[in-house]
Formats: sequence, C-alpha cells, structure tokens
Amino acid sequence: MIDAFLSSLSIPEACLLDKPVYKKMFLDHAELDQTDKKAMSEDVDRIRWQYTLKSDTINIAPFQDSEREYLEIAVLSVELSNPARLNRIAAFMHRAIPYPLILAFEYDGKIVISVGEKRINQADKSKLVIAERWQTQWIDPQKPSTAQKGFLEAIQLHRLPSTNFYALYEAFQAQVVALIASDRTGGFTAAHITESKEYAAILGEIDRLEREIAALRTALKREHQMGGKVTLNGKIRERKDAILNLEARLKIKK
Repeated sequence: MIDAFLSSLSIPEACLLDKPVYKKMFLDHAELDQTDKKAMSEDVDRIRWQYTLKSDTINIAPFQDSEREYLEIAVLSVELSNPARLNRIAAFMHRAIPYPLILAFEYDGKIVISVGEKRINQADKSKLVIAERWQTQWIDPQKPSTAQKGFLEAIQLHRLPSTNFYALYEAFQAQVVALIASDRTGGFTAAHITESKEYAAILGEIDRLEREIAALRTALKREHQMGGKVTLNGKIRERKDAILNLEARLKIKK
C-alpha cells in the first residue's frame, strides 16, 4: 500500500532514492528516551528513504531565512508491526532527521501521513525545532473515503506550488490539516495556506478542550460528593458545547 501511495504523489524518477534506513540510526540518537527506543525496537519493521526532493533532482528552489531552512524534502516510508505508539514514533523521527519530512506509515494495508513544520532554534542555530506536527487518520489507498480521495488528489506534486521547497511543504501540510478537519466538517476541500492555518488554530483548540474533558471525566470517577459531580458535569458540558461551536466554525470555513 505504501507503493500505491507513493505512486499517487507523481514524484519524478530523478528524485528516487529507495534506500534502507537502519533502526540503529535512531537507537543511537542521544535525544531519544528509553520509551522511544523501545517503540523503535518493537513496533517498527522497516524504514526506507524513498525520495529526496532537492534542487538538483527537481526544478524547485531551496528556501532559507532567519527562521526556516528548507533546502530539500525527504519522503520516508515506515512499516509498523504495531501501531499503538505511532504518534511517539512520528514525533521522534521528525526530531531526529534534520530535513522537512513526509512520513508514510503502513500497517495492515493502510497508511498514515505525518508532516512537521521545522524552524531554526533561535537559541542554538545548529538545531531545528518542530513548530507543529500533523498526521492523518488511517487511509486505505485502494479504498479511500471520498474525503481521502480528494486529499490524495490534492497532494499530487503537480498540484502543489513549485516556487520553493518551503512553499511546497507548507501546501502539502495544508492538505493534511484539511483532511483532519474533514472528520468534523463531513467533507474535504483542498485548502490554501491561510485557510489551513485557520483550520489548525481551531483544531488545536478542539484538541485542548478534548484533553480537558478527559481530565474532568477522570476527576468525576474519583468524586464522591454530589455537589462535586454536578460541578464537574457542568464543566464537561461547557467544553462539549464549545467544541460544537468550533466545529460549526470549521464547517463555515469549508
């Protein structure tokens, strides 16, 4: 299924690398904690560096300013034996590889796409930090939903801007954010950069509220006083109503 996804991107043959990335590269990484290393050892079967998009393999210019360095884009595939710690694996892979990454994770015939916008660490110019990271839900490339089909069409290389690698990556990430938003709007529409930033802000607020609801529900299970239960239930309802309002804003923007 990874091959079907990669083929759908329509990346020129000149960008093909198709080389293995050994897990030892990550296991030896100083910034990975023991849980990260356990996830890499136990949950990842195979990693391949599929494509490198750079100015000598594709007619796109590098981009660099005081905050960003997008000299090339790497496309990696990751075959999983267990998807339970996917989010953790995606996070440390984005941290460990100093290039803008498009990660395609595969498990049981389905894929997840992960992207992460990187910026130069202003305290240490030799390092990059993840400004934001997004990943899709599971997609079956052979049987995508209507929204997923629209997403797979929107991320074809010829549909994305070719001004420079930052513009290309930002536009790709915008479609990932739009697909995530489609779970709440009921449909996918290819997003412009400005729209995706609005989606991202709303989705971030929804995520915060959902985490608060989870914490309140945990507190509710421990609460034995009726008054305390009433108060906690009221706070949960307030946050659910706020989420509904935010979802309505997403649908309007769509």
